[in-house]
Amino acid sequence: MTALLIALAALAAVIAVLTASLLLRGRKGGGDRARASIQRLADDTSIDRETGAVRSVQRADVLIEREALEEIWTPVQLERLARTYWRFLTRVTLGLIRVIYSERGRSVVLLAAPFRLLSFEPPEYEMDGERGLVRWRIERGLLVARRGRDGAGYLQIEVMRTPGDAAPRQTMHIEVAVVNFYPAIASRLSLWLYNATQSRIHVVVTYGFLRSLARLDLAESRVGRFKAGESG
Repeated sequence: MTALLIALAALAAVIAVLTASLLLRGRKGGGDRARASIQRLADDTSIDRETGAVRSVQRADVLIEREALEEIWTPVQLERLARTYWRFLTRVTLGLIRVIYSERGRSVVLLAAPFRLLSFEPPEYEMDGERGLVRWRIERGLLVARRGRDGAGYLQIEVMRTPGDAAPRQTMHIEVAVVNFYPAIASRLSLWLYNATQSRIHVVVTYGFLRSLARLDLAESRVGRFKAGESG
């Protein structure tokens, strides 16, 4: 319980940092660097009252030049998109939240390894001409209830397009989903507290990540699973 309360206090600090960080980003602007247009942002978050499982999906449409979409529609760029999500998480929290990589997967930590908020198994990838997907199965962490540590829950980024469209500007649909997640805060403290802290942070960060894709500034992968030029 002590570790969970520490994590909860950290989340409260993250909310304050997020507020300041997002305000600063808004003042800086950066619209002149946009290479794509982000449209139809939406959130669909729910909790199963019987089991306590959370499903949270944030989605958006990215309106992008056809040539640019073709350029990024590769396994290499999908891996870079995944890395961009983790980079954004660290940047928007001003380094308070960090991601540690290992052969066993990756962990989201509060400043250092002892405070592992969430740990994930290595990512799974799928990609074809219409859909790309990267999924991290949830393993453990201070924010994960015991019943959620079986790998059934996961974080996923999915992109979809309509191949063969010859229009000069096309739409790439993107969804960030947390599925079958059992939050420790809700199960051991209260659902209201979870909604006010961890759930709120996740939605705000994900919205910020989706908006940031307007620049198409994809991070270099830390793992490099796919070599440049690979098609599958």
